[in-house]
Amino acid sequence: MAKKWRQQLTRWITNTIDLPPDVMMDLPRITMVGQLHIYIENHRGLLMFTDTELRLLLKQGQLLIKGDSFVIKTILPEEILLEGKITQVLYLNE
Repeated sequence: MAKKWRQQLTRWITNTIDLPPDVMMDLPRITMVGQLHIYIENHRGLLMFTDTELRLLLKQGQLLIKGDSFVIKTILPEEILLEGKITQVLYLNE
Protein backbone atom coordinates (compact mmCIF):
# COMPACT_ATOMS: atom_id res chain seq x y z
CA MET A 1 0.00 0.00 0.00
CA ALA A 2 2.83 2.39 0.86
CA LYS A 3 4.51 1.73 -2.50
CA LYS A 4 1.33 2.67 -4.40
CA TRP A 5 0.91 5.82 -2.32
CA ARG A 6 4.57 6.75 -2.93
CA GLN A 7 4.13 6.31 -6.71
CA GLN A 8 1.01 8.52 -6.72
CA LEU A 9 2.80 11.19 -4.69
CA THR A 10 5.80 11.08 -7.04
CA ARG A 11 3.52 11.49 -10.09
CA TRP A 12 1.72 14.40 -8.44
CA ILE A 13 5.01 16.15 -7.57
CA THR A 14 6.35 15.51 -11.08
CA ASN A 15 3.25 17.06 -12.66
CA THR A 16 3.03 19.96 -10.20
CA ILE A 17 6.68 21.00 -10.34
CA ASP A 18 6.91 20.11 -14.03
CA LEU A 19 10.01 17.93 -13.62
CA PRO A 20 10.78 15.18 -16.15
CA PRO A 21 9.60 11.74 -14.96
CA ASP A 22 13.07 10.22 -15.38
CA VAL A 23 14.44 12.60 -12.74
CA MET A 24 11.73 12.03 -10.13
CA MET A 25 11.07 8.34 -10.72
CA ASP A 26 14.68 7.21 -11.24
CA LEU A 27 13.97 5.98 -14.78
CA PRO A 28 16.56 5.50 -17.53
CA ARG A 29 16.71 8.07 -20.34
CA ILE A 30 17.42 6.45 -23.69
CA THR A 31 18.37 8.47 -26.77
CA MET A 32 18.81 6.72 -30.13
CA VAL A 33 20.13 8.12 -33.38
CA GLY A 34 18.77 5.77 -36.03
CA GLN A 35 20.29 2.33 -35.64
CA LEU A 36 23.80 3.71 -35.17
CA HIS A 37 24.03 5.18 -31.65
CA ILE A 38 22.25 4.68 -28.35
CA TYR A 39 22.92 6.81 -25.29
CA ILE A 40 21.58 5.55 -21.95
CA GLU A 41 21.54 7.67 -18.80
CA ASN A 42 20.60 6.65 -15.26
CA HIS A 43 21.48 2.95 -15.39
CA ARG A 44 22.81 0.98 -12.41
CA GLY A 45 25.72 -0.80 -14.06
CA LEU A 46 27.01 -2.87 -16.97
CA LEU A 47 26.12 -6.55 -16.62
CA MET A 48 27.37 -7.94 -19.93
CA PHE A 49 28.99 -6.71 -23.13
CA THR A 50 29.87 -8.46 -26.40
CA ASP A 51 30.07 -7.16 -29.95
CA THR A 52 26.41 -8.25 -30.45
CA GLU A 53 24.81 -7.64 -27.03
CA LEU A 54 24.78 -5.15 -24.17
CA ARG A 55 22.93 -5.72 -20.89
CA LEU A 56 22.49 -2.97 -18.28
CA LEU A 57 21.06 -3.11 -14.78
CA LEU A 58 18.20 -0.68 -14.15
CA LYS A 59 16.40 0.25 -10.95
CA GLN A 60 13.59 -2.06 -12.05
CA GLY A 61 14.87 -4.88 -14.24
CA GLN A 62 17.39 -4.82 -17.05
CA LEU A 63 17.86 -3.29 -20.49
CA LEU A 64 19.02 -5.62 -23.28
CA ILE A 65 20.34 -4.18 -26.55
CA LYS A 66 21.09 -6.50 -29.47
CA GLY A 67 22.79 -5.86 -32.78
CA ASP A 68 26.16 -6.08 -34.54
CA SER A 69 29.61 -4.51 -34.34
CA PHE A 70 29.06 -2.90 -30.92
CA VAL A 71 31.70 -0.55 -29.54
CA ILE A 72 31.39 1.32 -26.25
CA LYS A 73 32.42 4.89 -27.02
CA THR A 74 31.82 6.35 -23.56
CA ILE A 75 31.17 4.70 -20.22
CA LEU A 76 30.57 6.57 -16.96
CA PRO A 77 29.03 5.36 -13.68
CA GLU A 78 25.46 6.17 -14.83
CA GLU A 79 25.87 6.85 -18.57
CA ILE A 80 26.92 4.83 -21.60
CA LEU A 81 27.24 5.57 -25.32
CA LEU A 82 27.10 2.54 -27.60
CA GLU A 83 27.82 2.51 -31.34
CA GLY A 84 27.05 -0.22 -33.84
CA LYS A 85 24.03 -1.56 -35.71
CA ILE A 86 21.19 -1.75 -33.17
CA THR A 87 18.45 -4.24 -34.01
CA GLN A 88 16.59 -4.64 -30.69
CA VAL A 89 16.10 -2.76 -27.42
CA LEU A 90 14.27 -4.80 -24.79
CA TYR A 91 13.24 -4.22 -21.19
CA LEU A 92 13.56 -7.33 -19.04
CA ASN A 93 11.60 -7.43 -15.79
CA GLU A 94 13.11 -9.34 -12.90
